[in-house]
Amino acid sequence: MVPDQTVPATPPSSEALAEAVPDRKYVENKPPRGLYVRVFIYVIATHVLLAMMSLVVIAANNQ
Repeated sequence: MVPDQTVPATPPSSEALAEAVPDRKYVENKPPRGLYVRVFIYVIATHVLLAMMSLVVIAANNQ
């Protein structure tokens, strides 16, 4: 029987990994898409709320 090998025979060297990936600085130059969706929902909700309040004021003035 062959025993299970849990430790790799030759561990990867950190120098090889460093050479494979160049050092890049992550810069996020645009906001996430979810931000636009939330702003859109807030704008629509605000307009709906203002319209309902206007209808309440108009209904109260007519009585």
